[in-house]
Amino acid sequence: MKHPSRGRRGAPTSRDVAALAGVAQSTVSAAINGGPVAPDTKRRIEEAMRMLKYQPNAGARTLRTNRTNAIAMVVHLEQQDDAAETVPYIDSVVEIARRSDYDVVLSTLREGVDGIARLAGRAICDGFLVMDVESHDARVGKLAELGVPAVLVGRPADPQGLDVVDLDTREAGRLLVDELADTGHRRVAMLAEPEEAEREYKFISDFVDGVRTRAAERELTLDLIAVEDQSWPGVQAAADRLLGRADARLGLIARTPRVTQWFMNLLQLRGLIPGRDISVVSRCTDELAKSFAFPVSNVSPQPREMSRIAMEFLIERLGGSDVPARTVLVRPEPLVRRASTAISPS
Repeated sequence: MKHPSRGRRGAPTSRDVAALAGVAQSTVSAAINGGPVAPDTKRRIEEAMRMLKYQPNAGARTLRTNRTNAIAMVVHLEQQDDAAETVPYIDSVVEIARRSDYDVVLSTLREGVDGIARLAGRAICDGFLVMDVESHDARVGKLAELGVPAVLVGRPADPQGLDVVDLDTREAGRLLVDELADTGHRRVAMLAEPEEAEREYKFISDFVDGVRTRAAERELTLDLIAVEDQSWPGVQAAADRLLGRADARLGLIARTPRVTQWFMNLLQLRGLIPGRDISVVSRCTDELAKSFAFPVSNVSPQPREMSRIAMEFLIERLGGSDVPARTVLVRPEPLVRRASTAISPS
């Protein structure tokens, strides 16, 4: 293709694209908006758009097609520490969306039903990906009522006809206990979740149940340490109850990246070395697990795989798919043993 001279200075137009591709301007418009265009012609148009760095006008496209080519991702980032767990999902969703020519509108406020209605009412997006779904989440009913394409990450008691993707956290808990049992540990300690959190989120109650059940099966003593203030100062105040008589037969289980960081800080303050004096195992991403001075043995929540399945379902719905609603529990990959596991003598 020979680069044509533009009729005016500034950003390239669809007329420039048409001239470079050797087609009519109306053909360029049809290709951009999903109209019937021969594959070879579409390829030439796409190549011309790349060469010219041409970006279609999103506002004009929305008026013509009644679509925004945007997805609303609804997440909760109430505390700075929440980012360690949520950002990998956001990054993966944005990357996958771009490959399918979708933009992502990020909503991080706990607006509930009002936030869903506002985004849908303003035609800001074509569909929703909703994270951290509670067992009885009013947003689910609003999405079903609006009839917009939506996928839930987290299991409600009643999905109301919406697709659901979640991690099998019960199995994640079992894998962490197995790592400690297999390496000769006899005692396990974990922060007890607030009762309201276990009631609200299925993935939390499943994880705790998985740990509790597997510890009993493997004949490990399990201490669930209640901390009134779920914060770093609260964990410091509960240090003696968490660590007890700290030795290589004790293992700490962390459900979240935040708790993992707290445990590693606590051991440092006590002069204890993970993997020698005590073990720490965690449900966290591989990237976080490897970031510590003593890398942490971990079961990954698989943000990329979770995001891939959720986005696949959502894009299918946006394309008009009417297959029955699906609920998928993503099975964790095997635990990766790192420096934080102490091999205790039997």
